[in-house]
Order: sequence, then C-alpha cells, then structure tokens
Amino acid sequence: MLDPDKVLEHYSRDFVVEEILEYSRMRWVALEVKPGNGRTFFRYWWRNGPPLSFPDRSSFERLVKRYVKLYPRAFYASVNLYQSLTKREDFDLLDNIIGATPIWDVDGSLSNVKLTLDAAKVIVDELERHGLSKSVYLKWSGRGLHIHVNEKAFSKELVGKFHPLDIAYSTVEFILRKTWDEIGSLAKDAGSLERPFRVENKIDVQRVFTAPLSFHRELDLVSVCFKPDRVHEFDLSWADPQSFKHDKGWREYVSGEGDELARKAIEEVGGYFGKFGKRTGESKVKQAVVEAAKVTIEPGKIGRFQVMALLQAARHYLLKGDLERAKSFGLNRAIFYAWAKHSRSMQVRQRSSSLTPYMLKSEVLKFEKIGDEEAPITESGWFVFGNVVQTPIEFDRQIAQKIEAIVSFEIAWNTTLDYLRRFPRAVLESRSEFFKKVYEPVRDSFMNLIQESASKSEQQGTKT
Repeated sequence: MLDPDKVLEHYSRDFVVEEILEYSRMRWVALEVKPGNGRTFFRYWWRNGPPLSFPDRSSFERLVKRYVKLYPRAFYASVNLYQSLTKREDFDLLDNIIGATPIWDVDGSLSNVKLTLDAAKVIVDELERHGLSKSVYLKWSGRGLHIHVNEKAFSKELVGKFHPLDIAYSTVEFILRKTWDEIGSLAKDAGSLERPFRVENKIDVQRVFTAPLSFHRELDLVSVCFKPDRVHEFDLSWADPQSFKHDKGWREYVSGEGDELARKAIEEVGGYFGKFGKRTGESKVKQAVVEAAKVTIEPGKIGRFQVMALLQAARHYLLKGDLERAKSFGLNRAIFYAWAKHSRSMQVRQRSSSLTPYMLKSEVLKFEKIGDEEAPITESGWFVFGNVVQTPIEFDRQIAQKIEAIVSFEIAWNTTLDYLRRFPRAVLESRSEFFKKVYEPVRDSFMNLIQESASKSEQQGTKT
C-alpha cells in the first residue's frame, strides 16, 4: 500500500481538492482513515457534533489536519443533497433532502475489468433508450464502478412532486429490472471469478459513495470519472494516483432529461418510501434493516435467503393455489425472516453493504391469513414489507434467476413441491412448525436435493 504521506500529498493538490469539494457540496461527508484492524469512519466533526460537510476549502483542510496522524485515506459523500448540514437533527427531516443521485453500484474485480465495463455499458445503453445520456457519467471506484445520473437531470417540478429518494431509488431499480437478464448472462459467460460479481441498488437514506479523486480504501487507485461514450476505452492506468485521467464533465446535465424515466420508474417500483412519491410527513426517519437478496452472481451457491423464499412460495402455492401471489409471498417471508434475524443480532443497526433498509413505518392496507400467520398485502394483492411491494418479477430476479444459473428453476420448483407434500397440511399452516420441521433441517442442504432431482431427470431423459 502506498506510503500514507504520498496519500496526503495527493490530497494537497489543488485540482484534487476542487473536485472533491465540488462533488461533496451539500452532501454528508465521511472520512475513512488508514486501514488497520477493521474500518474506521468519521462522519461528524466531534462527538454529538454536526455532520461532516465541505462548504469550502478551509473545511476540507481542517478535517485533513485534524486526523492527519491517523492518515486520511478515503473520502465519501452521501447520495442525498441537503438544504442544511449544521446539526445532527438535519438528517431526521425528510424535507431537508433536496436532491438524490441515482447510482448503480457495479462491484467487480481487477482480474476481469471487461466484465465490469460490459455490464456498465448495458445499463448506460438502457438509460439512453429512456432518454438519459448527457446527464450520465461513470466513476471507477477501485475494483468496480459507479454509474451516476446527475441529480439535476430531474426538474424542479418533478422533485416538487416526488421525494428525491423516491426518484433515485426507483430509477436505479427500474433500470436494473430491465437489464438484469443481459447482465446475468454476461456474468455467467465470464466463468470463474476471483470474487463475486454484483450489480446493486444501494440507494438509501444514509448511503455514501466514494468521492471523485478519492483513494480507494485498500487499493492504490483513485476514483476517476469519465463519460459513457468512453466506457470501452477505460484502462486501469486512468486511476493511477500519479497520472490519473479524470473527466470534469461529470458536472454536465440537462434539466428534465430524466423526468420521463423517473415517472415510469416510480409508477412501476413504487418509490423508496412505497408511497409513490408522496412525502411521509414524518419528522423522523425510522429505519429497520432488511436482509434482501443482492443482485449477485456466484456460480454454484444458493444461500438461505433463496431457500427460504423458495420454500415459502411453494408453501403458499400448496395452501392457496395461486402461483404469482405465491412468488410474492415467498420473497416477502424471506425478507421478513432476514430482517428479524438481523434485528435480533444487530439490534437494528445501520445498514451494511449486504443489507437493504426499507421500512420507515408500518402502513399497510390489509392482511392475508396463511395458516396461523398473517402477512400484509396491498390493494393489488401483492405482499409488502417495509412499505416495499414484493412482486413476482422481483421473485424471479432475486430468487428464480439465481437458481436458474445452477439448475432449471422448473426442476427446483417441482422438487420443492414434492418435498413439502411429505408434510401434513397442519405443518404447512403453522408458522413455527414450518420453520422448525420444513426449513431448518434443509436450509444449508436443500440445493443438494434439487441437484439430485436434476441429475435423475437427466438420466431418465437419456434413457428415453
């Protein structure tokens, strides 16, 4: 790792400071110091003090000087832009958020930069099909990249109607749904990777992303921006701190360029708050932590989240007979149990990179009874948790497609139904009995059962 004094020298360069300040303006800033045992972040000026922010150059220099002995390493800035950043309470006021940046997080590896760039190109092309091009830029972040839409691409009229977080979250999610099949195919074709390949929607109320020209927390690379038309020209040498190649064009935008896409996205996704853009009126942002399936390609592996969703979907199907609503229920229960687990073990702490916080308040229209438990549903009949609707499309993307990468989902589904049919209806109708007798015994081995069924099916097909 580069000598810390060289890192400090980088942060003394006028151009570097100007770029960090321009991007961080009106954003909540975070500082990570030299890696040691674990990660050390600073997000406030002092204990119980105001949040870190950079209204001017002196504030940046003051922060670096304050922690100079800890060796400042990486700077981050929030997804949200705030009207005021003078006291901690500013983050509890939803109306204090005046903008939010849609960002797609492509987490790749240095051994296959091409896969990361190809996936980014898919997203960029989809954005262009929806009218967004001049307001888009990419930022290499270390092992992967972030695809940004300048928050000013959404008109004041649109932001006046929909909350900025609704716009950002829905836009990212909408495009992911449109591109996931193609991105999944790219990842599958890439074969074995040194680390999982992920494309994620990480938009949430406290999310931060690496600032332009900041060092990566571990790698001796800096975060550089470039425009979409240069995506396949990018080379890692651009991120060399001694001779970086960085495009100031990330500032460019066309006001209103993203309005049409945002409206479509909010209509389909429902917004970050699940309120179709209406402001909640709540003065406090109360978050719960939900373990949701990440858009992850890791060949040969299916986690407990997918197993729970699959079993719960089959359970609902056998009890109710509606396949689409069964998918919604399966994803809903998987999210619920993941949330419950993390609420107990982490006491509803702030979201980590593998957690997705959705719940702001419990507000549902009605409940459906499944055996001895009830689950909230919307007027359209889809299940909902944390004010986010779990649709069959999301089940297919988060559960079915991940299974399909290993074995035919049809075989997995039929195997699951056969497995559940071994149990009395009373077990399927009991929440606790289902968890203990159906899920727990196979939660880490159920994929083996599915693969055995697939193998038998192939053998029978060969004989025929």
